[in-house]
Amino acid sequence: YGSTVDYRGDTVEQRYRQAKKELEAKVDHPHFRQHFAVHETEAWLLAQPEIFPRTIADALPKTSSPETINNNRPPAKRLRELYPRHMNKKYRKPIEGQRLFSRLSPEIAYDKCPHLKLLLDDLLELANG
Repeated sequence: YGSTVDYRGDTVEQRYRQAKKELEAKVDHPHFRQHFAVHETEAWLLAQPEIFPRTIADALPKTSSPETINNNRPPAKRLRELYPRHMNKKYRKPIEGQRLFSRLSPEIAYDKCPHLKLLLDDLLELANG
C-alpha cells in the first residue's frame, strides 16, 4: 500500500525484496542502500504496546513482529480506527506519534522489527566502514 508501483508478492517480505532490488538497480551505486519502513513507522510503535494508553494497548493485535501485520489493516490504519473508538479523538501521527516515539525503546523495536534492524545495522556498517 502507498506505492503507485505494482510490487508483486503475497507477503511483505516478497514485496520488500522486489522493491529494494528494483530501486537499488535503478540507482546503481555501491553505497546506496534502499530500506523501507514496513507499515510506516507505526509498526515500530506496535513493537512496544505498553507505550499506548491501556485501552488502545488492549485492543492492539498480539504479535511478536509488527511488520508482519496484515496489509489490508496495517498498523496506522488500525490506530486510526482504535483512537476514536477508545480515546474519543483521532490518531494524529505528528502529535500522538511524537509522544509515543519518545516513550519507545529503540532496542525493543530493533528486536521485534526485522526490517528496522536491517536499516539500523546497514547505517552502522556504512558509518563504521
